[in-house]
Amino acid sequence: MLLSKTLRSSTFKLALLAIAIFGASVVALFGYVYWSTASYVRAQSDHAIWAEQAILQRAHDRAGRDGLIATIEQRVADERFEGNVYLLVDPSFARVAGNLMNWPSAREGPEGWTNFSAREWKAEAAKRPLLRAVFATLPDGYHLLVGKEIDDLDEFAGKIRAAVIWTIVLLFVLAGVASFSVTRRTVGRIEAINTTSRAIIQSGLGKRMPVRGTRDEWDQLAENLNLMLDRVEKLMGEVKQVTDNVAHDLRTPLARMRGRLEKAYHESEYGQALIRETLADLDKVLGMFSSLLRISQIESSGRRAGFGTVDLAEIAREVVELFDAAAEEKGGHLRTVGDERLLVTGDRDLLFDLVANLVDNAIRHGREGGQVTVEIMRSNRGALISVADNGPGIPLDERQHVFKRFYRLERSRHTPGNGLGLSLVAAVAHLHGARAEMVDNKPGLRVRLCFPRIIPAKAGMRGECFPPSDAKRLAG
Repeated sequence: MLLSKTLRSSTFKLALLAIAIFGASVVALFGYVYWSTASYVRAQSDHAIWAEQAILQRAHDRAGRDGLIATIEQRVADERFEGNVYLLVDPSFARVAGNLMNWPSAREGPEGWTNFSAREWKAEAAKRPLLRAVFATLPDGYHLLVGKEIDDLDEFAGKIRAAVIWTIVLLFVLAGVASFSVTRRTVGRIEAINTTSRAIIQSGLGKRMPVRGTRDEWDQLAENLNLMLDRVEKLMGEVKQVTDNVAHDLRTPLARMRGRLEKAYHESEYGQALIRETLADLDKVLGMFSSLLRISQIESSGRRAGFGTVDLAEIAREVVELFDAAAEEKGGHLRTVGDERLLVTGDRDLLFDLVANLVDNAIRHGREGGQVTVEIMRSNRGALISVADNGPGIPLDERQHVFKRFYRLERSRHTPGNGLGLSLVAAVAHLHGARAEMVDNKPGLRVRLCFPRIIPAKAGMRGECFPPSDAKRLAG
């Protein structure tokens, strides 16, 4: 199965194409090396033959025919010139001197080069050696032939040719084996990912891509896919949690509405009051869905067109004035401290909702008769606003969840609200490039948000206001 997939894979086909291109280049290169080497060796041999013929011609010019014959006989007898060919013939091509008996047939021109075999040259050899010679006609009409045996040159060229051929064959074999091995490994890793993907499709997000620990690109791909699956699984869990919370929060008002409508149907004298209460519950449900739509719009950065320069301190004072009566109803106190003027870039309405939600949460979940403080201050790197109460606070392990939609603490299940206020805060903070953290107020909780003085053009960029701490960073 894996073998057939390997042979059909595009990686293997590309490898074969690369081998073909590489092979053609190697063949051309080694062919050139063979041709240049063989040509050089033959050129050196021809140069030696030509130099030997020049020596004999100078001997003829200097001492005449007798001097040439003496020089030829001397060289034939000298072992240093073994392998050389000499022949001097008269105008009728009858032998005069040399170690050949006959002039090569069909070589009766005035001068030139020739390759030939002589019957008497090494007659004991199984194969007649190949001779190469240069011949010329002397001024007195005699013909001179000078050459040498070149079988060793052909043998050398043949060895080079064989070495080139075997090298090319070996390179092709090694390249084919390497390509097949690499392709098989690649296909194996891809098939492992495909198998795991099919298992995830069939059985859910519980499985993960195999990681072999080699730290290569396949392990990096598997790790990234596993991180993506972790993220998807987390998001699916959050969607399930949101669905459960929506079902829990909508079940009670819808059941009440049905009961009231049924009662109004049977008791017409109470119908107006029951319908009024039902409309209030419907308004609550519609408000919940409006909040969800608004959060989605903010998270998609659809409200950045309304950005401008706003005074964060002025917004805080307006919110405190709006909620002052609500704080007094619980016997508490609401106040602002800090700078009189603090300019940031943002959407005024969204920033107002952000501060209002923080203050509303602090009042509702703080203790009776407690104090809520809204602090505005300027830092070295941005604008800081914090809302603090002296209530029971939020456990450390739950602070990372409170900005999720519909998330509510167990002790807050019986208080008014839908768990969307802090989700709106998180969305607005992220849109404005802000960072948020929750710290203990000892007692109570302090929520701090840091806004850059100039909002970056790219959504989601963060301004630094507060130094690193052990607090839970939650939004932005």
